[in-house]
Amino acid sequence: MIPLSSTFSYFCASLPWGEEDMRDYLEEPISALPPAISAQLPRTSILLVPYISKGKPGDIVSMEKPPEDKLAYTAQVKSGDETILAFGLKGQEVAEYHYRFYNQLATMIADRSMKPGAPKELNLPKFSGLIHDELIGEVHGEVDEESWRSKQALVRRAGKVRTEGKPFWTYVRHSFIDSLTLYLHGICCDIDVDAGPRQLPSRFLRKRLVALREYFPPPAGFAVLPEDMK
Repeated sequence: MIPLSSTFSYFCASLPWGEEDMRDYLEEPISALPPAISAQLPRTSILLVPYISKGKPGDIVSMEKPPEDKLAYTAQVKSGDETILAFGLKGQEVAEYHYRFYNQLATMIADRSMKPGAPKELNLPKFSGLIHDELIGEVHGEVDEESWRSKQALVRRAGKVRTEGKPFWTYVRHSFIDSLTLYLHGICCDIDVDAGPRQLPSRFLRKRLVALREYFPPPAGFAVLPEDMK
């Protein structure tokens, strides 16, 4: 692994590697991370490979494209105090890699932000409060697929929606991961959120982004929302 900082190192076994690739895949997405995020991450190694093949007992790096039902785009391995994040790059756009990179980091932050015990509670009360209010107000939609499915599983339960217990906190966790992924990706890149039947209305999405900005302010020189631009 080649050191990038006290937190990150990398090894590339996929692309013809040049300065532009280094900037697009590593330097820019890492430099856009809020300091409060970087401070919570363990020592992290980034492995860039052609393909990842699903297998038992675990996923493996593949030089040849596996069958579609075996194809994976990311894999995570924990070894002691180090986390290894592997990304399959062949056939993937840089924007797709950025999304998956930030989704992996958001998942790691979610795991570190959950209170110990069962059910695990997200130890970020303002964000949890927003999710609670959205459910009580029967707000439709979510940020991405995982949070959408988790929300549907919660609201389909018989009787009144419960804003406590394991199903609720499972949904909060997925909602936090998807929202934080969007937040981090938006700091790094100029992205638009496409409207759709499953999309959370913009005024509620904005509240989530503002809450995440309070917890994880962007690094100097980076903006979250258009009005933050100078």
